[in-house]
Amino acid sequence: MKIICIGRNYTDHIKELANERPSDPVVFIKPDSAVLPKEQDFYIPEFSNDVHYEVEVLLKIKKVGKHIEERFAHKYYDEVGLGIDFTARDLQSKLKEKGLPWEKAKGFDGAAVIGKWLPKSDFKDLNDLDFSLFKNGIEVQKGNTGLMLWKMDELISYVSRYFMLKKGDIIFTGTPAGVGKISVNDYLSGVLEGKELFSLKIK
Repeated sequence: MKIICIGRNYTDHIKELANERPSDPVVFIKPDSAVLPKEQDFYIPEFSNDVHYEVEVLLKIKKVGKHIEERFAHKYYDEVGLGIDFTARDLQSKLKEKGLPWEKAKGFDGAAVIGKWLPKSDFKDLNDLDFSLFKNGIEVQKGNTGLMLWKMDELISYVSRYFMLKKGDIIFTGTPAGVGKISVNDYLSGVLEGKELFSLKIK
């Protein structure tokens, strides 16, 4: 199982980090060891003083595919979910300044929170899903999949040009504005279309 992440897929998030709008999806991968075990707290790693939350809608691939045409992409997933792409922002900034890969800032142990999965048939329109992240009961991120620069089927088609997709692979589709720092004793919870799909404590 691999975790394929999409960066800079929401205009407001691109602006808040002062990044350039990409002409193609920004793609990076987290190792499977980055998945935070279910029901486990997240421990801030010792190598960072500035870990940020980034809530994202997730897709779970259900069968093998390569060079998938966009019009057939919907056949490759039946479930959607919600998760967090934890980012060591201070480390990422240093790596970006040197033109180095981001993996240490994005793929460390526990950096991928994966919540409950829901059948995509539960939703009328996957391009109109509201989702939010709450920190200590206060909404800090709010997004809608309709604001993605590249929609879910476009992402599956694009990614499959470069990486063979396999059953169980997960795609993180990007985060909206509102990312921010976590601190010890914070409590995070994620909601998709009114349903809480994950919650965790920061240690």
